[in-house]
This record gives sequence, structure tokens and C-alpha cells, in this order.
Amino acid sequence: MNLQLGLVLFLLLCAMVLFVRNKPRMDVVAVLMIVALPLTGVLSTQETLAGFSDPSVVVIAALFVIGEGLVRTGIAYQLGERLMHRSGNSEIRLIVLLMLTVAGLGSIMSSTGVVAIFIPVVLSIAARLNIPPSRLMMPLSFAGLISGMLTLVATPPNMIVHSELVRTGYTGFSFFAFAPIGLAILFLGIIYMLLTRHWLAQPDKQKTKHEQRHKIADLVHEYRLVGRERRLRVRPNSKLAGQTLDELHLRKEYGINVIAIERQRRFRIKLLNATGTTELEAGDILLVDLVSPSINLLGSYYELGIEPVSMQNSYFHDHHRELGLAEVMLPPDSRLAGQTIQELGFRSKRKLNVLGLRRNQKALDGLLVDEELKAGDTLLVAGNWTHIRDLQSHSRDYLVLSLPAEVDDVAPAISQAPHALFSLAVMIILMVAGLVPNVIAVLIGCLLMGAFRCIDMESAYRSIHWQSIVLIVGMLPFALALQKTGGIDLAVSGLMNLFGDTGPRVILAILFIATAIIGLFISNTATAVLMAPVAIASAEALQVSPAPFAMIVALAASAAFMTPISSPVNTLVLGPGQYRFADFVRIGVPFTVLVMLTSVTLVPTLFPL
Repeated sequence: MNLQLGLVLFLLLCAMVLFVRNKPRMDVVAVLMIVALPLTGVLSTQETLAGFSDPSVVVIAALFVIGEGLVRTGIAYQLGERLMHRSGNSEIRLIVLLMLTVAGLGSIMSSTGVVAIFIPVVLSIAARLNIPPSRLMMPLSFAGLISGMLTLVATPPNMIVHSELVRTGYTGFSFFAFAPIGLAILFLGIIYMLLTRHWLAQPDKQKTKHEQRHKIADLVHEYRLVGRERRLRVRPNSKLAGQTLDELHLRKEYGINVIAIERQRRFRIKLLNATGTTELEAGDILLVDLVSPSINLLGSYYELGIEPVSMQNSYFHDHHRELGLAEVMLPPDSRLAGQTIQELGFRSKRKLNVLGLRRNQKALDGLLVDEELKAGDTLLVAGNWTHIRDLQSHSRDYLVLSLPAEVDDVAPAISQAPHALFSLAVMIILMVAGLVPNVIAVLIGCLLMGAFRCIDMESAYRSIHWQSIVLIVGMLPFALALQKTGGIDLAVSGLMNLFGDTGPRVILAILFIATAIIGLFISNTATAVLMAPVAIASAEALQVSPAPFAMIVALAASAAFMTPISSPVNTLVLGPGQYRFADFVRIGVPFTVLVMLTSVTLVPTLFPL
């Protein structure tokens, strides 16, 4: 081992340790590697930064935009609704349709995004059918992972191994090259989930409700909001008139949280959404939620110039077509963990109000605005249905868990859905036919999405998961550095010495196991970057085709079934499914072995050695 190889391996080890610790963030580690690699003298600055111009990186970024277009036009949501109707009362039919739908949708957009969209749908179906959510959440996550094995663009590792094949002078994979193997694994996964779903039920921990779906009244009761609703009229001489809600600080100083405002307009009452910039007028009726039902407002009535107005029904009942409630969970990677409810700025940023907080399945009494939030906390938010739905496009920070039954009376804006489907079809046709390079086909799809107003520039930039992009760019140079310093040759030499006489299929199995194990500790994207050159060099050492070896690495990178932290998809369903770490090990490890055996059997058959 030479000095330069030692330096590269030391940097790689440091990166992996930091990835496992998750401190600092993965994208920060990637930037550190971009800075450090040229200092070793192995790579030039141009070689280190070449990942920014890599076509695969551009394709991955553009696919985030395509997926966002499908979310904004309601296509993914409509698929979920149709799934609910088609499944009827059959759990078996539900699992089959759920896994087929999620896998199909995940083959053309982010699997993490697809799973995030379907979690509230699955929760509502589970409540309607009186099924423990645990029996549906793991099939949901497994289908999301299997979706990465269906098409070339389904997941970044596929694009990375394809790019590595092309870089080394071989023919890359076609759009549907993964499909035969992925479909076989999907079929195997459906059968496996149907056989093992009873192992996932935990009736002693999960109580399902017999009503068909949550209603607003149920959420009010569960979050202990009973007795906190008030309707208050702004008197003509009130000091509130002419001031904005941000200027008044009503929640902080008086415990009054304004949800919406009824304002008389000619012959009708208009409901206004309460935002920080909303200016109050004399005669307005404030629909408020008290921070605590024990607050005494008698003194505040005189001081603020307001008076109570009688309530026949809950204002959520009276205005259910405009005013809604929803449960919003903070995912594991949410940037909001550690902030207080006051610091969230929901009213100013998302035009929504936080009414309740649930932690460890238990609602807290009152609303503690200074309470520091933790990953996994569930917030109850109130506001216009449009703004509630907008949260679904911020799945990194928020996950909309439950939409009550009243949302069915509010038709989502899906007028651009046909155009989104057309844009998607054009992209796929161009990629399958090979008329233009993949990167051009995906960019054409993005431009069509924009031209048809399926997505705007702000949401397009926001949809790109820049942390993943920077991670890929930062890890790509390691493949070249290991190749130039002899690290790849050293790894292949060791592999051949140990297993070279056992045959190509055993080598494929070893590569699968190594990739799957490394993927437990670092992202599957970084794993693919490291293992793809080793796989191709191993094929060259055996003097066989590199395609099956590269394919095995891509499949293994998506086989993150074994732990809840091996993939964001698994982490997302951990809370809603009320799983333990051992549940994933118990179900995921045997299935990973089945996937490995299936892959090692089918890959050499479809891609001859």
C-alpha cells in the first residue's frame, strides 16, 4: 500500500465514521471530502469537482422536480383515493394493490416522497377496515424500496452504476433493464408480506377505531381542545382595530390564538385566514382557540375591546369546507426538531396555526408555546385546507399524517393533472426509445411541467433534495481516487484470492452481501459509489461481462429492509406503524436473504456472464 492510497483510505474511513455518527450532516461531510481530496495530490481540483457536471447528477435532481409535479397536480393523492375504493373490505386485496401502486409510482419518482404521500391514506384505510396500521406500514415501506429495482431512474444508485459502466467504456443499462428482476422481487415481496403480516400485528399496543375515518370532532377530543373554542367580536372602539396579528401578540400575552376571522361583506360573511399580516377591523368576529381552557378572559374583554358571541356549533363544523384540522408529524430528518412552537412561525410561513402537541401517543394539556419539539412529535394544525395540503410538498420537514373525513367536501386543484401525465409520458418515451440522452429527456419533462404550470420555479427548486445531490457529488471522486491509487485493484485482488475459484455466482453473492451490509451504516447512494468500481473490476478480473456485477450492486443498494434506520423510507413508517427495531430485523433479514437468492439466480440469466 502506497502513501497516496493510505491517505485516500483514511479520508474514506473518516467519511464513513462521520456518516454513521451523522455529525456533521452528510452533505457537510461530502463538502469536506471535496476540499480534502485535492490536498492529497491524488486528484486535481477539476477531477474532484467533475461530479457537478455528471449527467447522472443532473438526472437525479431533475427527477425530484418531476416527482413534485405529480404531487402538486394531485396525481399521487388521487391514486391513493382510488386504492381505497378498489380495495373494498379485503385486507389481502389492499396489500396487493398498495404494494403495486407504491412500487409503480416509486419507479418514476422519489420512493421517500411516495411513502410520505401514502402514509395518511394507509392510516385512514386501516381505521376504516379496523386493521392495525402495523400490518400495512411495513408492506408500504418494502414496496417503496422495491420500486428502486424497477427502472433505471427509480433511485440514485441505479444511475450511479449505469454512469460507472459508461465511464469505464461499457454499455449502460436501458430504462427497463431492471424491470424483470424488480418485478420478480415485487411479486416475491407481496407474497412474503401476505404470509408474514400477522407477525406485525400488536393488538396489545394498537387500538384501532371502528369508525370509518377520523372526523374533526375526533381530533378536537384527542388533542383535548374541548372548551377552548371562542367567538369574539371586535368592538368599534377596540384597540385591536387597524392592527395586524403579529403586532398584537395575542397568543403570547393573553393566551388567545386566532384561527380565522368572520368579516361581513355586503350580504354575506367572508371567512378570512388568520396570518401574521392580517389586519383586524371593527365588527370582525374572531374564531379563537385558547391556549388553555382555564384562561379567564373577563379582564381581557374590557382591555382589548372585545365581547363574546354565542356559539351554536363548533366553528370547525360551521366552516368545514374552508377551515380544517390536520395532524402533522416531524420526520426523523426534520430541520425543525429542537425549535419551539413559537419559533416555528407556522402562522407567518405556512399560514396555519398550531393548536395541540402529541408526544409518545399522548396529547399534552394546553399548548406550551415554549415546548422544544422533538423528532416524532405530532402537531395539530388548523387553517385553510389549501394551506394544509401545501404542507405535503414539504415532506422533509413535515409529514401530514391524517386528514379528517371533512376534507372529502373540498375538491383538490387537479386541473393540470392531465398535462403532468403527458409530460411524464413524453419523458419516459424519449428515454425508452433512446431518441435523446437520458439527461435531455428528463430536462424536457421538467420544462413541460413548467410550461403547463404543473410546477413553478420556487417549488421546483424547493423540491430538489440538495443534501442528496451534494452527497453524490462529494462521494463520486472517491471512485476515481481509489482507481488511480490502486485501491480498486487491491480490493479485487483480495476478493479473487478468497473467492476466485468458487465461480462468478458466488462472487455476485459476496458483492450483494458486502453492499447490503455497508448500506446499513451509510447511505445507499454512497455505497453504490464505492461498490460499483469494485464490481466492474471484479468482472474484468474474471474476464466476464460487468453488467451482472453492476446490476447486483444496484439491487443490493436498494435492499435496505433489515433495520428502520437503513433507509429514510423505513424511518418514516416507524412511528405510524408503532414498530420496534426488532420488528424490522425479524421481517427484513429473511426477506433480504430471499432477495439476494433471487438476484443471484436471475441476474446471470438475464445478463449472461
